[in-house]
Amino acid sequence: MATSIQLTDTEHRLEFGAGMNAVHLLTHFDRIADGPDAVPRLRRFILDLAVRGKLAPQDLDDEPASELLKRIAAAKAQLIKAGEIRKPRELGVGEALTVPFEVPQSWQWVRLDSVGAIIGGGTPPANEAVNFAEPGQGIPWLTPADLGRHSELFISRGSRDLTEKGLQSSSTTLMPGGTVLFTSRAPIGYVAIAANPISTNQGFKSVVPYVPDCSRFIALAMQCFAPEIDAKAPGTTFREVSGKIVAGVPFPLPPLAEQHRIIAKVDELMALCDRLEAARTEREATRNRLAAASLARLNAPDPDPSTFRNDAAFALDNLTPLTIRPDQIKALRQTILNLAVRGKLVPQDPNDEPASELLREIAVEKARSVKERKIKRTEAQVPDSLHVPFILPVGWAWSTLGGICSKTGSGSTPRGGRNAYRQEGVVFLRSQNVYDEGLRIDDVAYIDTATHEKMSGTGVRPADLLLNITGGSLGRCCRVPDQFCEANVSQHVAIIRVAINGLQDFVHLLIRSPYFQSFIFDEQTGAGRGGLPKNRMDRIPVALPPFAEQLRIVAKVDELMALCDRLEASLTTGDETRGRLLESVLHEALEVAADGDHEHG
Repeated sequence: MATSIQLTDTEHRLEFGAGMNAVHLLTHFDRIADGPDAVPRLRRFILDLAVRGKLAPQDLDDEPASELLKRIAAAKAQLIKAGEIRKPRELGVGEALTVPFEVPQSWQWVRLDSVGAIIGGGTPPANEAVNFAEPGQGIPWLTPADLGRHSELFISRGSRDLTEKGLQSSSTTLMPGGTVLFTSRAPIGYVAIAANPISTNQGFKSVVPYVPDCSRFIALAMQCFAPEIDAKAPGTTFREVSGKIVAGVPFPLPPLAEQHRIIAKVDELMALCDRLEAARTEREATRNRLAAASLARLNAPDPDPSTFRNDAAFALDNLTPLTIRPDQIKALRQTILNLAVRGKLVPQDPNDEPASELLREIAVEKARSVKERKIKRTEAQVPDSLHVPFILPVGWAWSTLGGICSKTGSGSTPRGGRNAYRQEGVVFLRSQNVYDEGLRIDDVAYIDTATHEKMSGTGVRPADLLLNITGGSLGRCCRVPDQFCEANVSQHVAIIRVAINGLQDFVHLLIRSPYFQSFIFDEQTGAGRGGLPKNRMDRIPVALPPFAEQLRIVAKVDELMALCDRLEASLTTGDETRGRLLESVLHEALEVAADGDHEHG
């Protein structure tokens, strides 16, 4: 189901350096493109190559950066003399410059404030409406939130403008078009270029290039260095980088002609990333539509018998390509349970003893238990069903949860509440211990033996099921492990005890199914709000299969749930594998670029 990326002739010729092209880097991209951060990391890698001089070839005829620096210094002096900018403060000039990596010989390392003035912003009094104007009606003014809502590189204005009074009554500066806007707090690292004269609030440390033609490369470098600048911000709760920190950022200055080549190459490669991202989005959308349609056909109330088997076979045969997200696997698990309790997961066998015989056995067993005073007469009665939700398969029979169980009562809280709990003794199970995946024993409580004997009616037995009937965990259900066969349960948990041993496996998956859960969270009855009382729980309709078919259903569910487990594990493993492969590819690409530089430098 992968979407193929067709590279144009231009993209086949894209050179990342003297010895590397786009095809080399993207050879394995189909295998890593589904990684959650593959394309963003590829974008960052492109920026990293750009600022290292490994994205476009050097040209010996280019004017070197040392000459460009002279032009920048002259332009700076002229701007100050003409009054177009204020003379910048000297923020740490003379401090040693730490060079983070090597650059080509024609480049030059400088401080960021050597190529542009670092300008802060300001906000006029917010309680004076006269300071602000509607967008397009005044002087463009930006906040970091405006950049957070903006996806393009160039920006012309934010959600509010300033009036002339607002501009004059604050510390903000009207900066020229081409200014590189950099947010210095809340959050740090948004980058854009002013499409026209613009001002900002105090959440910016913007760069006004002394030579406007350097604007695009400065913005590119700021995008690349943003994480490192962010890391230098002091504080934890409210973090902000100062003008001094931004001014002192080491800046790799290429010749101006090479800057233009780099920007052109970055634009070209980012367009390729856009295509890769769009292809991945379309691939995911197609997969999502197919998965949703397949599950919808299987979950239809009255599926077409003539096509259902083929629909089910298609869905089950294509579990792996259709499921790439945890929420899809969760929906798949629910579909499996839904099919199981409706008799659509395994074929019926006419040789099976029908469920009507099983119901007679249950009735006989209940009568015997009443006679032996093991259960009350009320527990032996079969409550009337609310309604018949669907047509039964051949051999199945309708009953109710209370009809097939000898106990569906809840537990109780020991006298004294939490004060009755002990560090050791008889296990006391609460709703926080009951999960669909099983009983969690890391937070069990204990009660003493005397309290346990007084609460003998709330004791559990092997093969009992526990169902949470109140609170935020309403509906969770698990089996009681054998080692807890003497445990007691709280009043928030119901003990579900089947009348005949062997039924508990099917009843367990029944309770966890969307069918049964819909009765628990029925909006009309309000069960989801007030919990699940015994009289309502006992009357939930149960479609009972023949016992032999129950065994086949449980085995098939176990098999499919194990497959879902493997799918979930493969998602994590797959992401890790794709991440390692991406690291390897990018590292190899960087090495190839470096080798090319050495060969042709």
